[in-house]
Amino acid sequence: MLSVRVDDLSGAEIQALVKRHLAGMHENSPPESVHALDLDKLRQPGVTFWSGWSGDQIAVMGALKRLDAANGEIKSMRVADAFLGKGAGRAMLEHIVAEARAMGIGTLWLETGSTDAFVPALKLYESAGFEVCGPFGGYTLDPFSVFMKRDL
Repeated sequence: MLSVRVDDLSGAEIQALVKRHLAGMHENSPPESVHALDLDKLRQPGVTFWSGWSGDQIAVMGALKRLDAANGEIKSMRVADAFLGKGAGRAMLEHIVAEARAMGIGTLWLETGSTDAFVPALKLYESAGFEVCGPFGGYTLDPFSVFMKRDL
C-alpha cells in the first residue's frame, strides 16, 4: 500500500531521491536537454510536490507545475530503485492526474527523455492515455526529448 502526501522536500530521503533523479537525467541526456527541476525549483509557487511511501521507505515522487488556469505539467516523476516495476510510478501518475482534475486543469503536459533508459516511462505514460505531441511552453524540438499531453 502506497501512502502519497504533499512533501516540503526537507527530509533526507526525498532529497536523496531528487538527487538520484537529477543524476539519472544527466546520465542519459546531454546537459542542455535536462529539464528536471532541482530542489529550489520544486519549491517554487505553482509547483505541488508529492512523495509516495511504502511504510517508512520512499517509493516514488512526482510534481505538478501549474502552467496556467487550464494547463499543468508533470515534473520530476521518479521511482526509487527498490520499487521499480512494482506499480509505484503508476500510483503516483494516477494521483497527479486526480489532483490536476480537482484543481480544474483540463490538459496535462509532460516532457521526458527519448533514449532507451526512458522506455519504461514512455510506456507508462502511453498506457495512461498520454499522446506524443510537439513542444509546449518554453520547450523546443530536441532529439533527446519526447513531449506528451493528455486531455482530462
